[in-house]
Amino acid sequence: MQRHYPVVIAGGGTAGLTVAAQLVNVLDPSCIALIEPNDRHFYQPLWTLVGGGVFPKEESMRDEAEFIPAGVTWIQEYVSAFDPDQNRVALKNGDVLTYDYLVVALGIQIDWDKIKGLREALAERNGVCSNYSYETVDRTWENIRSFRGGVAVFTQPSTPIKCGGAPQKIAYLADDHFRRAGVRSRSAIKFFSGTGGIFSVKKYADALTAVCRRKGIETHFQYELVEINHRQKEAVFQSLASGEHVSVRYDMIHVTPPMSSPDVIKQSKLAASTGWVEVDQFSLQHVRYSNVFALGDCSNLPTSKTGAAIRKQAPVVVENLVAAMEGRPLESVYDGYTSCPLVTGYGSLILAEFDYQLMPKESFPFDQSRERYSMYALKAYGLPAMYWNGMLRGRM
Repeated sequence: MQRHYPVVIAGGGTAGLTVAAQLVNVLDPSCIALIEPNDRHFYQPLWTLVGGGVFPKEESMRDEAEFIPAGVTWIQEYVSAFDPDQNRVALKNGDVLTYDYLVVALGIQIDWDKIKGLREALAERNGVCSNYSYETVDRTWENIRSFRGGVAVFTQPSTPIKCGGAPQKIAYLADDHFRRAGVRSRSAIKFFSGTGGIFSVKKYADALTAVCRRKGIETHFQYELVEINHRQKEAVFQSLASGEHVSVRYDMIHVTPPMSSPDVIKQSKLAASTGWVEVDQFSLQHVRYSNVFALGDCSNLPTSKTGAAIRKQAPVVVENLVAAMEGRPLESVYDGYTSCPLVTGYGSLILAEFDYQLMPKESFPFDQSRERYSMYALKAYGLPAMYWNGMLRGRM
């Protein structure tokens, strides 16, 4: 079956729902279709605190239907192909949608299988955990609270990921808990990252380096996790500098898997050579298809992939999409703003905010590179409320 809609939004995660919620304020909702197969929606920024034992994972979940704007057609199916030359989106069930304008917001793909043995290790629950799925996030807290000493390893891949600071945040919470439980003195915490440093913005990198030094966390950069042998409790890392493989014994390991653009985007004409949707970094309009826009994690925007970035990108997409529909110039500009609330322990947080130039772009009249309880409270209680009641409702 083939159906036509003036506007099709591919993806009903943070980006897709936020755009839909804002679009219905200026367009007839009946002209909008939103494609999203899942009936549950997750506030994933909370998963660090779920992994740290602060909240139950159920606190992060709501029904998707609650956030589909009234009058918008919800198509509960997977996208199987994009054909931007013909203005067509194919669905997994064989249906085809045609559109006048397309917004691509499919998020990011988690490549669990790119680490040999990871799926098996997660299934066995033998000291291996990850905050990066609803099904596994509560295991992180199981591992942290049952840890009795030894080596705790935390990893970050070299690929772009959801919130670049998340892999280190859970290490800081683990350190805090180990101290409270009296096991830190007989423990080693090791952070292995495929990236070149602790953070991309110097102001916050300096502060986080001091946090690691104070907590006694060993940092190893340009090391990519390539294999886990859960029976031997051994992780294998590849040095990105030399290519050498290094084996590290662990008693618990938190894995941040590599991530990439969804395969359906990689295989389409929408993709840049990197696999991400190729858009102009300021207007968020596709560089080759003027009736296509993209935002969020699936785009090739040179900024961190966070919900805070989407909050600033969505109004730009909406304003420029409407301008394109009306034949006006695209005047709304995204400056690369993103934010990463860096939890450094229970009750402390560094709020990193910056733009395309990696320059701080802070919201508060104080030095946000200092650890503060007020910023932790914002992360734990303020931002979730703003997300559910404001952002996904088109109110901010």
